[in-house]
Amino acid sequence: MRAKTSANEEWRPVVGPAGRPTAPYVGGPGRRHRLGGIDRRYIALMPLIIACHRRRIALCGDRSLGTARVGGKSQRTLNGVLRYCENLHTRWHFNEIRAIFLRRYLLQNTALELFLASRTAIMFAFPDHATVKKVVQHLPRVGVGVKYGLPQSRKTSLMSPRQLFKHSDMPQKWQRREISNFDYLMFLNTVAGRTYNDLNQYPVFPWIIANYESDVLDLNVASNFRDLSKPIGALTASRRKYFEDRYANWEHDSIPPFHFGTHYSTSAFTLNWLIRTEPFSTMFLHLQSGKFDQADRTFHNIAETWAGCQRDSHDVKELIPELFFMPEMFRNSNGFRFGKRDDGAIVDDVQLPPWAKSPEHFVVLHRQALESDLVSCQLNQWIDLIFGYKQRGPEAVRATNVFYYLTYEGALDLNSIEDVAIRKGLEQQMKSFGQTPVQLMTEPHPPRQSVMTISPMMFQPMADDLCMVMKFISNSPIVHLSANTFQQLTQPTVVSIAQNLGFALNRWNSQYSGPQTSTALPATPTDKNAQQTVEQNISLPNLPLTVDPLLAAGNPAQPLVKRHLGDPFDQRLIVRGNNFVTTVDSRCIMACGYPDYSFRVIETENAKVRQVVYGHGNVVTCMARSECNLFADCYIASGSADCTVLLWHWNAHSQMIAGEYNMPGESPAPRAILTGHDAEITVICISAEHGLIVSGSKDGAVLIHTTQGDLLRRLAPPSHVTAESTPRIALMSRECYILVVYNKCDIVVYTASGRVLNQMQSNTDIECACMTRDGEYVLMAGDSGVVHVYRVFGLEKLYSLPACDSPVKSLTLSTNHRFVLVGLQSGAIVVFNIDFNKWHYEYKQRYTH
Repeated sequence: MRAKTSANEEWRPVVGPAGRPTAPYVGGPGRRHRLGGIDRRYIALMPLIIACHRRRIALCGDRSLGTARVGGKSQRTLNGVLRYCENLHTRWHFNEIRAIFLRRYLLQNTALELFLASRTAIMFAFPDHATVKKVVQHLPRVGVGVKYGLPQSRKTSLMSPRQLFKHSDMPQKWQRREISNFDYLMFLNTVAGRTYNDLNQYPVFPWIIANYESDVLDLNVASNFRDLSKPIGALTASRRKYFEDRYANWEHDSIPPFHFGTHYSTSAFTLNWLIRTEPFSTMFLHLQSGKFDQADRTFHNIAETWAGCQRDSHDVKELIPELFFMPEMFRNSNGFRFGKRDDGAIVDDVQLPPWAKSPEHFVVLHRQALESDLVSCQLNQWIDLIFGYKQRGPEAVRATNVFYYLTYEGALDLNSIEDVAIRKGLEQQMKSFGQTPVQLMTEPHPPRQSVMTISPMMFQPMADDLCMVMKFISNSPIVHLSANTFQQLTQPTVVSIAQNLGFALNRWNSQYSGPQTSTALPATPTDKNAQQTVEQNISLPNLPLTVDPLLAAGNPAQPLVKRHLGDPFDQRLIVRGNNFVTTVDSRCIMACGYPDYSFRVIETENAKVRQVVYGHGNVVTCMARSECNLFADCYIASGSADCTVLLWHWNAHSQMIAGEYNMPGESPAPRAILTGHDAEITVICISAEHGLIVSGSKDGAVLIHTTQGDLLRRLAPPSHVTAESTPRIALMSRECYILVVYNKCDIVVYTASGRVLNQMQSNTDIECACMTRDGEYVLMAGDSGVVHVYRVFGLEKLYSLPACDSPVKSLTLSTNHRFVLVGLQSGAIVVFNIDFNKWHYEYKQRYTH
């Protein structure tokens, strides 16, 4: 196959058996934008041609010839489903590929899944494993990404799931409580072959809660939780005995005995869970010949579904991840007519337990339950059942955990079956009965460590909220603070930027834990190392923050050129905190507001301009950076008075804004141009995790775009907020809740689907705000000089720090979330102690008073 690219570029088809170009079946493209939990994905199996060039991978298909393999037959796919498949003719640059995983199709290792920087995942199914290896050799050396602590190599991409699990550092991180239960379960699903691009191998999560009847759910009561040491089909003694008797009395010549004839995860179960959201509604209709299922069998009540899993011998399903993050799956927002039940009740929105006031409230409590200590201490036992040593063999028999034999990998070699009809029938059975994940371990999974084991002094209250005050001689308001205090950095710093464009690299003391003074044993004259340690302890103050050494040694009357951002900003612009962005290693500052319509990358070591970036047609008014790890690339967004937002790629290696192909020597080029505003951009927020950008403009418009530049929706302000109210602050949590502050006093929390969750009005103007990494809490401050702590869900005020003697202009948190740093209008920085565990639903009772 040839593609028209350039005169010297040649596309090479990947050669399969007998020298023929491979025609893989592609699942997807698994485009996964989590829009308030709304996943825009399509799972189809389409005969296509894939071709690899040294820099790109191409996919060619004909929408008119699109087919879906259903019931072992090749049938024309419904147009209503195909509209969700966006990329039947497309190509991707190799630089976009972030991870490559070996995958299964029909329990055979003949598939690949590619994860792209654009939040897209594409799954290809090939004729055989040999072809898979050839394809990987043509793709870049990215491994399975950087998240799991594995080398980025082609060998890693071809590792078996068990090898990935064995060599990854994620199990140790989970045991040390460095990652959440949710993140660890997603890791296990991912490496075990579960994928959003195949409904037959959808990620599986456990039932957590056993109480769906009470008005209040107490997460400290063990009886409210399901026993995770037992399969969902054997939670009661009578139910366990029923299945054990079936296994013991089974007699068949060719089918091995089993406890459960149905599986805990099938495509039908997944579609039933997500029947109210597209594209799953349309896919369900396609599966059911254009009709919804009987109303009594449609998912409509959480408590009833749980009860069915306790009494129905054909119902042993577990959960899917969406029940822990996607409230939209419980609302019939599209107005589908599911019919009436036998009792006359109309099936519409899902009926929630009495303890859940709304779908969002259910998701919050459900997620809290998943992360609770009562689940953490026994989650390893459920992992043993699904992914571990109790999944197969004698241990599975003893645990009452044996499923129909065609759900297991290696149970049958389809290539050895010559009869086409028999083979098609077995393939359909594999799809219908579900597929068991790959077994990751043959030994018991270690338990998670307790909170007290990791941090014995965790629940000791701080003696005082205030740590220290540091004053700059310039008296210029501190409008921006960035706490780049990662312990991995050789010199953790807090970057402060004043309104007069002076900046400082203030040194952070990572060893500081409180106001107590450090003590050291006296050194003997012969112990030179000990003597040196004592001298250091004496010379260094026991403070969390010390002023930039260059400023401390300089002449206060003469501002340092090495600590000034250079040319003045446009006179029309009021210098604010969102005119600046710093890199996580504090090596560069990006500043906007210059009258030449540029923003600039400035080295902090000597204040030299490293890069001048043009792209806007007017003054650049605000900037933002996506979340990122140390030494990793990230997104930079710039907003302008020209009413546009430009998205850029920051290359951490070159310390520059990248060009179109992220190659050395290229001129900076935006990755996307976001349009839709009619006034000057005032605020931007980026989430690389969700692939979303929130931007606000002077006329009150707040828009949500994808990182590909697609406009998703406009957030409507509540009734008490006028349409012209200017958004000044925008923050986004990991749960996709968006907090917007209009006119410095009106606070609104939205879901990413545009629903208003909560709103309140502040008594004083709010100048700055920051959100905790987990999205649970938000800190806000302003003219009153007081920093207030709120819970994001519900906007409940939890605490107020002592008042400062000047209005607050900037605010940030240290990396470990133990300190709040506050920049004042008077030119001072104040450091406060803070412990968010004091308001944690599970830990707040443990503090001694």
